[in-house]
Amino acid sequence: MAKTRKQLLQLLQQKPDKRSDSFDRKLITPMIVGSVLNPVNSSIIAVSLVPIGTAFGVGLSSTTWLVSGLYLATALGQPVIGKLVDVYGPRRLYLAGAIFTGIAGLLGALAPSFWVLIVARVILGFGTCVGYPSAMYLIRSEARRTGHESPAGVLTTLAVSAQTIAVIGPPLGGVLISLGGWRTTFALNILLALACLYYGFRRLPSTTPLREVPIDNSESHLDYPGMLLFAVMLVSFLYFLMNPQISQLLLLVITVLSAIGFGWRELHCAAPFLDLRVFGGNRPLLITYIRNALAMTVGYAFLYGFSQWLQDGRGLNAAATGVILLPLSLVAIGVSSITGRRKEIRIKLLAAAIAQIIFCLLLLVLSSASPLWLLVVVIAIAGIPQGLASLANQNAVYYQADPTRMGASAGLLRTFTYLGALLASAANSLFLQRTADTAGLHRLAVFMLLISALFALLTVVDRSLGKVGVPNPDPTEKHVETVEQQ
Repeated sequence: MAKTRKQLLQLLQQKPDKRSDSFDRKLITPMIVGSVLNPVNSSIIAVSLVPIGTAFGVGLSSTTWLVSGLYLATALGQPVIGKLVDVYGPRRLYLAGAIFTGIAGLLGALAPSFWVLIVARVILGFGTCVGYPSAMYLIRSEARRTGHESPAGVLTTLAVSAQTIAVIGPPLGGVLISLGGWRTTFALNILLALACLYYGFRRLPSTTPLREVPIDNSESHLDYPGMLLFAVMLVSFLYFLMNPQISQLLLLVITVLSAIGFGWRELHCAAPFLDLRVFGGNRPLLITYIRNALAMTVGYAFLYGFSQWLQDGRGLNAAATGVILLPLSLVAIGVSSITGRRKEIRIKLLAAAIAQIIFCLLLLVLSSASPLWLLVVVIAIAGIPQGLASLANQNAVYYQADPTRMGASAGLLRTFTYLGALLASAANSLFLQRTADTAGLHRLAVFMLLISALFALLTVVDRSLGKVGVPNPDPTEKHVETVEQQ
């Protein structure tokens, strides 16, 4: 009897295991720290290009490769890492990515030449592309573990943190450059890598793959030929876009041939690098990827082109440029925070498209004598699509993708993000060849206006957006019937 009383008292004193049926909140910090590595390095370089070019005596057409190098590595690495996360879980890959990020930060901070700096950015691209697919994987795996859908606020927090860091990057870069020069923007990665290692070791679980079926040997192998063809296709096309001349038509031929070879390889490979067959059966997901690429093309073209124009065309220094871009951060954060928990994907995307068209039109009236208040208005309007588009597209992918391929699907979303960034980089190189003057800014604005119109059109005609977020009692199943025969 005494023993029974003692056991009963112990049971009453035990705290309930909240993790058994709720999202494990200790995962949020490593998820956020890992997923912001890429956005901060994508945006902080915007105010560093001019100082770096001056330091090494190279022009804008060369410094653009600091942007493109990271994006090429990220576009190639995201789906590879996403697939590996699906197969092996995120912990080991997350820690390896942190190590690569730290090495790249140290290499960039000590780079003796411009080409070493490009190598550092490429390594940085591979190192920083781990965090986002790992985070999306953890969100889905928590839904599977608890039997309940992960809180909407977790997805919103992930998106808002990435957006916030992306738009805070230029002001942060301006401050760092004013304090210690452009090399401090690379050294920042050493601290971020140490934070990832700390939280990765302490908080990330050794998770099992989301797939219920055993993974065969072919599925765990990497599609190296597919990856190579994909890289050749991207690099050759980017080279042509940066210097579109008749003498460079051979690059277009290489692009087309590698694209054909890539398509054939992926359709006939047992474990393809990019599963084109999945795209064929999930048209809404493919449209979301394309729409995301268009939105990011405009966003990154504005971020880099306008930042360079503020320095070359308007005569501001890097620190002042970073400060004047602050409204972009504030508006994006505010818009994301207010709309993050709302499920109306189509409305968010339409509002983003309208805002893009408006600020592109305003860019056409700017000149070197434009008042500061007008510049601030343009920047503030540009913050609206920054806060809406990537959040809406991320949520769409979460519901449209196969849950067992969440890591790869999230990686592909970032791949299309940086395909847009690569196109933006090429556009900046084309329209702002020697210096970022007002005439070049206007040409860039026309390009962005055309892309914005295409983004709006693709949003209007996509009827599947009305079904995104429809509740499903089983969180391990798709939340939207994306394989409808529309």
